[in-house]
Amino acid sequence: MKPSVKRVLIGSVAGSVVLGGLLVLLPSDDGDAAPPVLGPAGRAMAAVGAGAPAALPDLAALIGEREAHLRAHPGDDQSWAVLGSAYVARGVRTADAAAYPKAENALRASLKARPEGNAEAFAGLAALANARHDFRAGKMWGERAARSAPKRWTSYPALIDAYSGLGDAKGVGRALESLQELGSGPSVMARAGQVYRDRGWREDANAALTDAAALAEAPAEKAACLYRVGELAWERGEPTEALRYYDAALAADAEHHPALAGRGRALAALGRSSEALQAYRSALARQPLPQYALELGELYESLRLGPAARAQYDLLRTRVTQEGAGGVNNERILGLFEADHGDPDAAVERLTAEYERHGSPETADALGWALHRAGDGEGGLKLVTKAMDKGPRSALFAFHRGQIERELGYYGAARRHLGEALRINPYFSPLGVPVAKAALEALGDPPEGGPAQMYAPRPVTPRKAAPRQGRGELRDQPPPARGRAGTPNRRTGPGNPSLSGD
Repeated sequence: MKPSVKRVLIGSVAGSVVLGGLLVLLPSDDGDAAPPVLGPAGRAMAAVGAGAPAALPDLAALIGEREAHLRAHPGDDQSWAVLGSAYVARGVRTADAAAYPKAENALRASLKARPEGNAEAFAGLAALANARHDFRAGKMWGERAARSAPKRWTSYPALIDAYSGLGDAKGVGRALESLQELGSGPSVMARAGQVYRDRGWREDANAALTDAAALAEAPAEKAACLYRVGELAWERGEPTEALRYYDAALAADAEHHPALAGRGRALAALGRSSEALQAYRSALARQPLPQYALELGELYESLRLGPAARAQYDLLRTRVTQEGAGGVNNERILGLFEADHGDPDAAVERLTAEYERHGSPETADALGWALHRAGDGEGGLKLVTKAMDKGPRSALFAFHRGQIERELGYYGAARRHLGEALRINPYFSPLGVPVAKAALEALGDPPEGGPAQMYAPRPVTPRKAAPRQGRGELRDQPPPARGRAGTPNRRTGPGNPSLSGD
């Protein structure tokens, strides 16, 4: 071996010097040689180890290389951990839940070979649990990874995701602080940007994610950051700006499928419906997530294309069943769908159990809305208020709160929150936006007399909820004319559309 190079083992999905047993040549410290260029498997291994997105061809190369290696060396615990984490990454990128049982088998094989101190396998199992939306398990495995390797910065991203899914803001803060003390670069910036977004710090989030996108070198990582910047633009009601970032994400990595669904949202907001439908269909063909089926179905419904909407809602149910076979928990999305397009009572049952498992602001809002749809407006109002207090600045949250307040007769508060929803993002939902505008028009101008009168509730007992129509019936009729105190029935007309968001 030449003196200018030294052989080292690279291995660990969690960012140590070893990346799954790959033998590579690194230059010595004499400063004369440039670092070697990684091949596809090496690029994927480096990305997976840092918790960053990897290109699908690179992941395929890494998975093939590790599978071949393990056939000859079945006791290599680090290679099992790398393989399991690569399966998780591919499953997330392709929405292929069938990859998750394979990932779990590989990661548990790593633990069987090295039960103690196996931070790589612990981190992989945390990422797997988060991908399945099992944030309790994500927390357990993430904390084990952090205890096993407290100085390894890549032990903390999965913990942040798990704490976020559980609604544990303090846990998120502690994990982010550890992450920022130990690591740097675009992966850390991107994770911080997402935390800032969840806290409602939009300017800080935009700065962190924009910097991350500028510094990211790998196309997949750059695309993910650009997409997140586009999501921030969308959430603040700037579809043209959002579309620019979604297009930039796809230019960086044509396999970044979430940007296709983002394009669908933005194009629909801009009135380019045909292009929006095509973008959604492309996203579903490549990454068939239930969320995309729900969004596309509601876009069809807003265009009065009832049969096409029903087809997407059927697809949503099918995908939830398929992903459930891979251990994925889609109770929140399914609950939102049932609340608006199916059985609100079933939605309450599902979302109550989900809220007990994962008390995030998003789950609180979903359960609150389902309670309202099932006739318990007061109970629903408590939860959507909590979601607004604890969660990000969300047009959907504000809209849900305003609609519930209007139903209960709190007209001043309803006026305020419906207006806030439209100020945050005037395009937040193809079904919800027309309803918010119609509700504000029905409420009229606020009365004279200042805030004491403006926000005072109506001093009468709220009326009982109207009878529901059958399950899954699309609401294709225009909203009925009502007076100032009226509101459309819960289950009739587009006066109460699906509000499952974007």
